[in-house]
Amino acid sequence: MRTKDIQIKIIEHLDEFEKENLDNDSLNFNDFLGFLNSQYNCDEIALRRLGGELEVNNKNMMDTAESEISRLIGLMYRYAKHYIKKALTDSQIQTAEEFSFLILLLTYNSLTKSELISKNILEKTSGVEVIKRLLNHGLIDQFDDPNDKRSQRVAITEQGKFALFNLLPKMHLVSEIIAGNLTTSEKNTLSFLLKKLDHHHHHIYSNDKASSLDDIYSKEII
Repeated sequence: MRTKDIQIKIIEHLDEFEKENLDNDSLNFNDFLGFLNSQYNCDEIALRRLGGELEVNNKNMMDTAESEISRLIGLMYRYAKHYIKKALTDSQIQTAEEFSFLILLLTYNSLTKSELISKNILEKTSGVEVIKRLLNHGLIDQFDDPNDKRSQRVAITEQGKFALFNLLPKMHLVSEIIAGNLTTSEKNTLSFLLKKLDHHHHHIYSNDKASSLDDIYSKEII
């Protein structure tokens, strides 16, 4: 395709984009890029069917783009856990959560236990169990917070760094496998979209974690 043809296609898509978003004045170039990506022709890609043939009540509520995104993110999480479990074979680091805690501690001198758990988006009870396992294996140390005697801080140990660095090549391989058959531009687009979602949901998690689903929806969905 010649450059002139590409320019014409872009203008045509820009016109479609504007017509679909007449009432939205906050859109930017990144939104347009996302729109372009959504127009990508998937006809030549073999896609597996997620549902069966039976009719289901409220099927219209299940077939929305939002429902599909939610289901596919859940499936990707389980695929990732499957690959990570293989990577953790013969490692002192036993779970994806332990790896996540250690990789975060590697970038800090220390964190309070609450900070570490919160930054990893875990419930307190689950996070405490992860910290206990890391302490029992000598992968982190804990000590009193000098500024708050009621709080304890944790830091990665040399043993923890050793276990982490030994695991990094396998985890890099996991990352390559998870990215699968996406092209470089598709990886960049997906990374941008996931960062956008993370920013949105982290705001909710930080400010409205205790709110009901109805309250979250009414306050956050635009």
